[in-house]
Amino acid sequence: MGYISVQDRKPIPDMKHLIEEYGDSLLRLCFLYLKDTHLAEDAVQDTFIKVHKSYSTFKGHSEEKTWIMRIAINVCKNYLRSSWWKHIDETIVLDNIPSSNSNDEILQDEALLLQIMKLPIKYKEVLLLFYYQDMKIREIAEVLNTPEATISVRLMRSREILKTNLKGWHYDE
Repeated sequence: MGYISVQDRKPIPDMKHLIEEYGDSLLRLCFLYLKDTHLAEDAVQDTFIKVHKSYSTFKGHSEEKTWIMRIAINVCKNYLRSSWWKHIDETIVLDNIPSSNSNDEILQDEALLLQIMKLPIKYKEVLLLFYYQDMKIREIAEVLNTPEATISVRLMRSREILKTNLKGWHYDE
């Protein structure tokens, strides 16, 4: 039921289904990238527009979720590269993080979340996709178009950085 197909026409995605299936996850992911609720909402909308426009090019070489997450991450990166981004106040208000029904324990601790948000983007995105989106290293590699070995190293390094930064807070070493 993922799309409606008419003979000799390109597939039309069932956008209602895609929004219900991925909307909340995309909103949280975009918020964690952009640190602004309104920008995150715009990024999700832009993501779904791109999904709708390019759905016919989706070949199914990866999971639909992986493909959509890749689009969302690219949209967020484009937002971050734009010239007006420098005028945005990057202070994060943890109470404004869009809620989720999943058991995302790693994001419930404010101190941990703040440390994750301070990480360089290459480490932050790997952590968010691995722990929050429950993606496997293979899927993350597909989303980020990066070798699996690189993803594994980034995941390991991000954990080491967090362990060092949270020493005495979460770790008893």
